[in-house]
Amino acid sequence: MLQTLYDYFWWERLWLPVNLTWADLEDRDGRVYAKASDLYITLPLALLFLIIRYFFELYVATPLAALLNVKEKTRLRASPNPTLEHFYLTSGKQPKQAEVELLSRQSGLSGRQVERWFRRRRNQDRPSLLKKFREASWRFTFYLIAFIAGMAVIIDKPWFYDMRKVWEGYPIQSTIPSQYWYYMIELSFYWSLLFSIASDVKRKDFKEQIIHHVATIILISFSWFANYVRAGTLIMALHDSSDYLLESAKMFNYAGWKNTCNNIFIIFAIVFIITRLVILPFWILHCTLVYPLELYPAFFGYYFFNFMMGVLQLLHIFWAYLILRMAHKFITGKLVEDERSDREETESSEGEEAAAGGGAKSRPLANGHPILSNNHRKND
Repeated sequence: MLQTLYDYFWWERLWLPVNLTWADLEDRDGRVYAKASDLYITLPLALLFLIIRYFFELYVATPLAALLNVKEKTRLRASPNPTLEHFYLTSGKQPKQAEVELLSRQSGLSGRQVERWFRRRRNQDRPSLLKKFREASWRFTFYLIAFIAGMAVIIDKPWFYDMRKVWEGYPIQSTIPSQYWYYMIELSFYWSLLFSIASDVKRKDFKEQIIHHVATIILISFSWFANYVRAGTLIMALHDSSDYLLESAKMFNYAGWKNTCNNIFIIFAIVFIITRLVILPFWILHCTLVYPLELYPAFFGYYFFNFMMGVLQLLHIFWAYLILRMAHKFITGKLVEDERSDREETESSEGEEAAAGGGAKSRPLANGHPILSNNHRKND
């Protein structure tokens, strides 16, 4: 049965145009073609990325944080209380008013003291400013290097300037070492993000981030073994073009460099909108939807690839909405903050209503993906 499923999964009619087989993509005459087996190396490379990240954060990002004067806010810890701790771990982190009254009777504390305990306990679980800075530093470094490397890979290729050449000779298109390593490194990095997502800083778009990582991994993998390599290199470089700007804005935000953060955010927002809402749908998606049909009838791989591209495009629209909403607040002079992040509650908060209702105002930045806090010492 497993062999039947395997054979059906790799059936040429699923992934290749009509009258073509996997045998047509076998290496010959010194020409090397993309193969699914090439992707096995990405899993050990992903583990290597996690190791490199650990040492990078320890020996590069941490000293850089000290150099930029990233200071952690002192947090008051919740006093040990087995009754409240049990409720916190099993029933919820934000008890309703009736539950506060019940916990008050069970613990012998006043309602205000119970609310304060939960506020402090939630703050204990929030990631530290240093953790956020180190994570942003790692991503900034990778995205910047990946963007420069990606442009070096595609800048001299004819299909960078003429989209029709993306499909010239498809799928009998050989690959070169620079394309191979660009693909393997990008895919390995996204595997590493997926592996570490449980321990990374969690934001309100956590589910969207998982969908993004999974869709990206599927797209990169499929575009490699189905030989959509030319289109794939264009798409990866396009995405990397704005991601490093976001991460650098986060870094300056955590360091308290308000004006620098704001200026980079403006550049990021412009680049994001142009690349994700203009170039991607009207150039890249047009290239993958229209031009292949001039050569071959539509097949399953064609529909699958463009469906996954559609999923990414919907995520970009969602994130662009957050960016524009935060940019509006920024332009109108309001404080800006990462709407995906939980605000740290202060001791002056009068319960959850006060914290949610009027305390800190929102501020911007978004990450292919959203963004930051200009006043992190108070709210981030």
